[in-house]
Amino acid sequence: MDVTGKIIGRGAEAILYLNDNGVLVKNRIKKNYRIEEIDTILRRLRTRHEARILTRAKRVGVNTPSVIDVREYEIFMEFIDGKLLKEVLNSTNSSKRREFAREIGKMIGKLHSAGIIHGDLTTSNMILKDDKIYFIDFGLALHSTSVEDRAVDLYLLHQAYQSTHFRYVKELWRNTEKGYMETFKDWDVVLKRIEQISKRGRYAKR
Repeated sequence: MDVTGKIIGRGAEAILYLNDNGVLVKNRIKKNYRIEEIDTILRRLRTRHEARILTRAKRVGVNTPSVIDVREYEIFMEFIDGKLLKEVLNSTNSSKRREFAREIGKMIGKLHSAGIIHGDLTTSNMILKDDKIYFIDFGLALHSTSVEDRAVDLYLLHQAYQSTHFRYVKELWRNTEKGYMETFKDWDVVLKRIEQISKRGRYAKR
C-alpha cells in the first residue's frame, strides 16, 4: 500500500490521508486474515460500492464529500475542512442544537427516500462546516427499502445521542424526528418500529 500524504485517520477498514493536492483519499486496507483473492475482490467491490452511494446521496440532496476519482482500493474525494459535529453539539446553544438535529433528520429522510441506509449514523460521522452538516463514512452503507433497516439506522443514531450527548437526548431526538417527518413520507411506520426495537433491546438486557 502506497500512502503518500498526511494521515488524518485510521479505522478498522481504511486509512484516510490528504494527498499533495489537498484531496482526501480513503484507502481500504488489506486484511491478512482473509484469503488474498477474496480480500482483493471484497476491497475492490466495497470501494466502488461506497463511492456509488456517496455520489447518489449527494444527488438526492444530502451534503457529502464530492467523489473526484475511484481507483482499485481508493476513493479520492473532497476534503471537508470542518469540525466533527460530536465536538460541537454539547457546547453550542439550544437553538443551534435544535437546528442541527432537525437538519440531520431531514438528510436521513432524504437518504431513506432514496433507499440508502447509512449504517453508522453517529455525530462522529458528521462534519460541521460553515453551518452546514456533511455526512461522511459510508463504508457500512447499503441499499434497502426495509422498514427494519431504516428503523435500525435511526435507532443507532439515538443510541449515539445517548452515549455522547446524554444531557440533550430528548431535545436532539425530538428535532431529528421533526426533520425526518419533513423528508420521508412513511416516517410513522419507521418511528413505530424504532419503539419495537428499543423494547427488544431492553428485554435482551434483562
